[in-house]
Amino acid sequence: MKTPAPTSFLRLCIAAALIAAGTACSEPSGNAATAAPAPASAPAAPAPAAPAQRAASLGERITAEIGDAACDNASQCRTLPVGSKPCGGPAGFLPWSAKRSNGELLARLAADQAAEEKKQNEKSGMMSTCSVEQDPGATCTAGKCVLQARSLGGVDAR
Repeated sequence: MKTPAPTSFLRLCIAAALIAAGTACSEPSGNAATAAPAPASAPAAPAPAAPAQRAASLGERITAEIGDAACDNASQCRTLPVGSKPCGGPAGFLPWSAKRSNGELLARLAADQAAEEKKQNEKSGMMSTCSVEQDPGATCTAGKCVLQARSLGGVDAR
């Protein structure tokens, strides 16, 4: 029966593989063979968070700031464009309440998240259909801000 490898060793191996793959992808052709590999015995330094990880973290902060999106009426409800499509524009919209959330903070977090996703899209060569996400608007339903339903020829397109 094999003994499982220690978690720290697995993390070190995965980190080394990711660094090697990233270096190979970023080097102009012909230079990858001349790059000196990191010594195997060197301790792994914590790498800065990747754009995808930073975007996810920002998404969690946005969700926390929106909270329950409680409202008394539709005039308190707003939409926040979030994310970044490869062709540009937001990936979607989230409803939020001016009664509960700081709009300036949300706008700043959403802009930072979009910038991180844009970096990730460019780095990975991500493609999309380049469709444009329309702001659906938000309304107050049962004391909570929700996205409004969009209709396409009488069919709910949510």
